[in-house]
Amino acid sequence: MSGDLYGRHKAVLPDWLALYYADPIEITHGEGRHVWDADGNRYLDFFGGILTTMTAHALPEITKAVSEQAGRIIHSSTLYLNRPMVELAERVAELSGIPDARVFFTTSGTEANDTALLLATSYRRSNQILAMRNSYHGRSFSTVGITGNKGWSPTSLSPLQTLYVHGGVRTRGPYADLSDAEFIAACVDDLEDLLGHVRPPAALIAEPIQGVGGFTSPPDGLYAAFREVLAERGILWIADEVQTGWGRTGEHFWGWQAHAENGPPDILTFAKGIGNGMSIGGVVARAEIMNCLDSNSISTFGGTQITMAAGLANLNHLLEHDLQGNARRVGGLLIERLRAVAAQLPGVREVRGRGLMIGVELVKPGTDTADPETAAAVLEAAREEGLLLGKGGGHNTSALRIAPPLSLTVAEAEEGAAILERALRST
Repeated sequence: MSGDLYGRHKAVLPDWLALYYADPIEITHGEGRHVWDADGNRYLDFFGGILTTMTAHALPEITKAVSEQAGRIIHSSTLYLNRPMVELAERVAELSGIPDARVFFTTSGTEANDTALLLATSYRRSNQILAMRNSYHGRSFSTVGITGNKGWSPTSLSPLQTLYVHGGVRTRGPYADLSDAEFIAACVDDLEDLLGHVRPPAALIAEPIQGVGGFTSPPDGLYAAFREVLAERGILWIADEVQTGWGRTGEHFWGWQAHAENGPPDILTFAKGIGNGMSIGGVVARAEIMNCLDSNSISTFGGTQITMAAGLANLNHLLEHDLQGNARRVGGLLIERLRAVAAQLPGVREVRGRGLMIGVELVKPGTDTADPETAAAVLEAAREEGLLLGKGGGHNTSALRIAPPLSLTVAEAEEGAAILERALRST
């Protein structure tokens, strides 16, 4: 059955539309933290549709909210008043921490970042953007142009002039051997030197933890230190929270809060987890920035009623059940368990992350050379034992990515860690 579907997939879809596994699987249904494929195999889901199934598969509250909304009206566009959209916007604006916030909904993180770039460049009258090395911000023409990961940036053509800043990867690069304080100081010096050579950019866009880049991050406080330099020049800070938002990191509701010394970002983008699988993205910005556009704009599908109903139900469940706290507790245990395993395996360079956003970087034993072949083999071995993982990284996709629903139990974390340990040892 899957083989037939795979053949049809290859016949009608682009070659660059990647699939996991030598024998790709069709996921047909899910419940809680588990999914099933078309052949009846059950898997513990440690990737959640690329960090999108944030709370649980087939969560009854969301299913009920979507069903009830579908029975009333599914869609009307932003040309009409939309109660669920206003209600979710009010909640997001309050949670964002941005003063006098305005919210614009999109259908994806790519579109959210695209909108943030439009706002920043229009507000600042500049087409220069600062972005981080090893970053990923989407697949549109503008967002691939600011993506600092060549594996996910298929063209160098761009409507923007992008300048790449150091600091998103703590344990590689010229500053890796410095202390955290020295690392931050060196990155700030590098930023100031760069700004001394160019016209003032519109904004810096940065993921607090780099997602596709392999769940790498700088020391806490780096972006606060960057913010001081940027604010002196009127340069905006865009926090790309598409993967880090909604409590996934455990310690904070937003990733930017690990760098909160100078307050919230000027613009915040979000997507993925808020919809729990429904297509919701969005941008939050101060009113003066959001309202700087001088022409009409709408969104046909951004903020449509059925996705907003899902987002409200999902956000309520997340907050009422303290899934951020669960991510902190269960994620902390999982990280320590995996670090204990890694200490015995020379091919594991690093276990990193926070909360339920964990990266396991693989290298050829005794070196710092990326080992994408072993990463792919571990992915296959884990699947065979019933565990779905992700992979990424700026060094030839050699990092395993772990991002299960935030309702993961301790028993499920231990089960997944045991499967991953066996997969690592067998490859």
